[in-house]
Amino acid sequence: MRQPSNEDITKAFDKNAHHYDRWMNFFERYIADGARAWAVSMAHGAVIEIGVGSGLNLPMYGPKVKHVTGFDLSEEMLAIARRRVAEKRIDRMELHHGDAQALDLPSESADTVISTFTFCTIPDPLAASREAYRVLRPGGVFVLAEHGRSTRPFVRTAMRALEPLSIRISADHITRDPVPYLTSAGFTITEVQRGGPGGIIFRVLARKHDTAS
Repeated sequence: MRQPSNEDITKAFDKNAHHYDRWMNFFERYIADGARAWAVSMAHGAVIEIGVGSGLNLPMYGPKVKHVTGFDLSEEMLAIARRRVAEKRIDRMELHHGDAQALDLPSESADTVISTFTFCTIPDPLAASREAYRVLRPGGVFVLAEHGRSTRPFVRTAMRALEPLSIRISADHITRDPVPYLTSAGFTITEVQRGGPGGIIFRVLARKHDTAS
């Protein structure tokens, strides 16, 4: 199966940007089981958000967060995020065109990296995991809310059958499990929760090794 490139992902999200929030509202209402709010609540300090998209997370960051730097491949999605920031008068935010697989950031510059329903589209999730590890300070945390393969065999079978279509239409790997990529990048997994219909929603906390411990 041909894997989508950055160009494919950009094209898909540019095309669908103006429908994205409506789709996500439906998905989160009926499937995502509060995972976005949970993920944002785990963030603290200097935050890097990969795949910031239309900025749905941005109004939700609380006082524990000092600053958020968001990256996305789609300029159409970023335009919506920038309007959201302006309309809601959100401060402490920077939004950039950029690639989660090669972040234009210094090493050990963040306390939290967050990814909400983004890992499923990244062409090389191991590269993105390694970048997250690089930019986190020792003891920093990578927070993921994601969908992935079901805990139920018959649902997994149906998802595998649908996945070629979802990849072709929206660059979406619907059976991807994020956890092995994080452990391969050096993270220690401290929490994995499964929820939603058929257990397809992941809530994951992964910590970078603290050199002082």
